[in-house]
Amino acid sequence: MNSSGQTPLQRTLLRFRRNRIGMISALALLAFFLVAATFALLSAAHIPFPLDPNATNLERKLLPPNPGHWLGTDNLGRDLLSRMLHGSYISLTVGFVAVTVSLLIGVLVGAISGYYGRWLDNILMRLVDAIMCFPTFFLILTAVALLGPSLWNIIVVIGLVSWTGTARLVRAEFLTLRESEYVRAARGLGQNTPRIIFRHILPNAFAPIFVTAVLGVPAAILTEAGLSFLGFGVQPPQATWGNIISDGKTYMLDAWWLIVFPGLAIFLAALSFYLLGDALRQSAETRSERK
Repeated sequence: MNSSGQTPLQRTLLRFRRNRIGMISALALLAFFLVAATFALLSAAHIPFPLDPNATNLERKLLPPNPGHWLGTDNLGRDLLSRMLHGSYISLTVGFVAVTVSLLIGVLVGAISGYYGRWLDNILMRLVDAIMCFPTFFLILTAVALLGPSLWNIIVVIGLVSWTGTARLVRAEFLTLRESEYVRAARGLGQNTPRIIFRHILPNAFAPIFVTAVLGVPAAILTEAGLSFLGFGVQPPQATWGNIISDGKTYMLDAWWLIVFPGLAIFLAALSFYLLGDALRQSAETRSERK
């Protein structure tokens, strides 16, 4: 922490506020969050909004966008807008919870490895190298196929195989910061290791960790969409953006909206997170260059 009393993360966020693209991305994501949260609350109260996403009506199947169904209907007459709202809730849940799991593991492994070093560092980094040798998506696909395609299985598996990059980043930050003057002073005052790690080192390493977390959310969303498209994700009738596209690919020549709208939702959500992460990364790099 510097003389102004601000942590590196606080200084990064202050610079981020001046980035227009970053702020627009943040507002777009806020809209996604509000939609998903609204749908979650209404679903918990058993109030369909705007229509029940699983209500079928074969007389109204494959209708193009119209005033009664703003984004059209699918092959079973289900309202596409309602299903996409449900899909936004699923996708954001997967993104945030999976990234939280990967952060907890990655920060813990990276902090221990970077702070203690020596033989413990070698063991943990060889473990990271071994996991990174496997293609991530196929590792996730295999694990989900073995455990079963449920929402929480997908979240846990994505979190358990995507922490290696965070661990390497945290380790690098800790290797640099563990020899800082304030860390030496804390050791001289007799403070214990957990307090030094979590009170002194981790807050000063949190800016790049936060950027990595933001960039990890769209990766988790895209992974879930890919699994659902292949039939290994959240199972019907529960709607996700991936399985909406999977169901609609048979009718893509006659019902383009079944492919375009969920694909556009995935693209915009991922793009917003990537732009937000890039803006935060630039702010963090500006902080580093001015040291």
